[in-house]
Amino acid sequence: MSTTIDQAGTYTLGNRTVRRLGYGAMQLAGPHVYGPPKDADAARAVLREAVELGVNHIDTSDYYGPHITNQLIREALHPYRDDLTIVTKVGARRGDDASWLPAFSAQELELAVHDNLRNLGLETLDVVNLRAMFDPLKPAEGSLAAQLEALAGLRQRGLIRLIGLSNVSIQQVREAQRIVPIACVQNMYNLAHRHDDPLIDALAAEGIAYVPFFPLGGFSPLQSDALSAVAAQLGATPMQVAIAWLLQRSPNILLIPGTSSLLHLRENLAAAQLVLSADILARLEAIAAPAASAS
Repeated sequence: MSTTIDQAGTYTLGNRTVRRLGYGAMQLAGPHVYGPPKDADAARAVLREAVELGVNHIDTSDYYGPHITNQLIREALHPYRDDLTIVTKVGARRGDDASWLPAFSAQELELAVHDNLRNLGLETLDVVNLRAMFDPLKPAEGSLAAQLEALAGLRQRGLIRLIGLSNVSIQQVREAQRIVPIACVQNMYNLAHRHDDPLIDALAAEGIAYVPFFPLGGFSPLQSDALSAVAAQLGATPMQVAIAWLLQRSPNILLIPGTSSLLHLRENLAAAQLVLSADILARLEAIAAPAASAS
């Protein structure tokens, strides 16, 4: 099937090949990623449309909702297409007040894997990312050895095919690679949040996928205005420009922009057709400069 997003190319995710433009399901849950969506039928329609438009990489977690997004994915897409790769996360749980709490013991990780399997309707999870929760908002140092050894055991039992990492530092990636093969790393990264530049380049040299989230997260008002000006010049949305910049940043970057809107889904995937000139790239690099100098 030839689709618009083919123009973004493909990359390997472990032993699977996926299109570089995927879909993140987090926004399908209710407000603050907690509880059911206002319109479950609309959420399922977005998932079906994403796959029809060529998406074969969906990012989710059973702690979205909790359980809600995985149940929606199963209801909308099961039985799954053979080429669809579903990536989920473990390492956190939700409090009754919708807070994000660590769930890092071997028992909690195994329970989370079984929750994902049950709610997605799978016997084996394609990829499980271990999300570090030493600081829920950003990478913070701390050993992940015990947690990775627990996941490696679940992998040996056939419950997981591939293991990835989320919210981690380059030191934690190196520690993890001494324990188990790492298929991908998922961190916050975008035009204004460039702390992972060295990690992206190192992973690219090793053929490992890097999956940024929050394409427009952490922008100052000045940076947002500058991005909007570039987007207006190109006849595109700021999100489309942010996605196109990420696609051109490095071939190992896989994108998972999320939305609960069919219109925004189509706009996001259309960014595959947007090629940024050297002049536009230079203007975008200048947008990042204030963040770099302030950090």
